Amino acid sequence: MAGWMKAWRLEKLVDLQGERQPLRLVECPVPEPGPGEVLIRVATCGVCHTELDEIEGRTPPPTLPVIPGHQAVGRIDRLGTGVSDRYLGKRVGVAWIHSACEQCHWCRTGRENLCPEFRATGRDVNGGYAEYMLAPAVFTHQIPEAFSSAEAAPLLCAGAIGYRSLRLARLQPGVPFGLTGFGASAHLVLKLARHRYPDLPVYVFARNAKERQFARELGAAWTGESDEQAPGLMQAIIDTTPVWAPVVNALRQLEPGGRMVINAIRKENSDRDRLADLDYPRDLWMEKTVQSVANVSRADVSELLALAAEIPLHPTIEEFPWEEANRALLELKDRKIRGAKVLRIGPD
Repeated sequence: MAGWMKAWRLEKLVDLQGERQPLRLVECPVPEPGPGEVLIRVATCGVCHTELDEIEGRTPPPTLPVIPGHQAVGRIDRLGTGVSDRYLGKRVGVAWIHSACEQCHWCRTGRENLCPEFRATGRDVNGGYAEYMLAPAVFTHQIPEAFSSAEAAPLLCAGAIGYRSLRLARLQPGVPFGLTGFGASAHLVLKLARHRYPDLPVYVFARNAKERQFARELGAAWTGESDEQAPGLMQAIIDTTPVWAPVVNALRQLEPGGRMVINAIRKENSDRDRLADLDYPRDLWMEKTVQSVANVSRADVSELLALAAEIPLHPTIEEFPWEEANRALLELKDRKIRGAKVLRIGPD
């Protein structure tokens, strides 16, 4: 037994409209690293909308209780058998991809995000809302010195999934590009897109006036409500919202051959009937494409971290004390967002 630790644990699925303390602070044994695993002393962990999907049952953990959190940064404290000593003491990050089989067709072709045995950190296994966590050594990512542990946390999910979304969007210089919603991932996507194409017009649709103001501060050429008409048609739109209405509205504003990329693990059902508003000749005809984004691969995370250090790409973050995990989640649910929310768990 390696001692005891504190952790925030999800013990039952709840509706956050009624339950305002979804996680419970508990003491539990520090886990022992098995073969190929490392034990990480966690410094920070990002707070993601996917945690809300887990808590409210849209992507439920296979077993409960579970410790959430899949944007964890910390230092490797102990090694399991078979792990090289070079890992010890390294500052690493653990992303949504906890592991994959590494043998199937999808893994062999660099698409381990589609692996049938894909396991998600903080959902399928315990995650980073804890003082210590386990991870397979080969699925950890060394954190560049350019970033504090708090800055690095959202790069592991919001940044990596945004990076994958941008690749799928296939941007071209000069043609407007759109974003629906403007939270942790979208603010990094805007920065990445404008780094690649500095003169690229970016149109941002967001229902919150503070989010629209933030987008303008970061260089958006235009902002408006999700049902407003942008100044022109767009080559691609990345949707980062948890609902359907923005997708339906945005499809009407794609140019012929345009791409709608949906960056979400799940969609809420509250406005599912909006899909009935789709009009085929107006919204989908002319070879428009709808593309989902499923998880991330290790390459997405490592490539994004390297690119972010090169730019450098510093996320806008709001740091919460360890004791306020529930408040951070509720603010996310209530759309009180400016950049990314990060829990401070221990020292860097």
